[in-house]
Amino acid sequence: MSADWRWEYDPDQDHVAGGIPAHVVREVERLADQLIVLARTGIDVSDLGNGPRPGGLRRMDAVGGWFYFLVAPREPLIIVVRIVPPFDAL
Repeated sequence: MSADWRWEYDPDQDHVAGGIPAHVVREVERLADQLIVLARTGIDVSDLGNGPRPGGLRRMDAVGGWFYFLVAPREPLIIVVRIVPPFDAL
């Protein structure tokens, strides 16, 4: 695996994280950073989190809620596509 892994929101931060409480967004971003660290060490992050099989859309718990992400190893990129905050944070 390459050392140039990165993550980003898709389609953009406003669409994915807009209106989500700041502490939830910070935790999701911290976890995305941790996924990058793991990917840079050669760990296959497409199997982390919850999902029906490796690759495809993955779900990871964050602060009582969760977020969805995709892993694109050819880019190399982790794409955060949705954040679902805990009910009490809405």
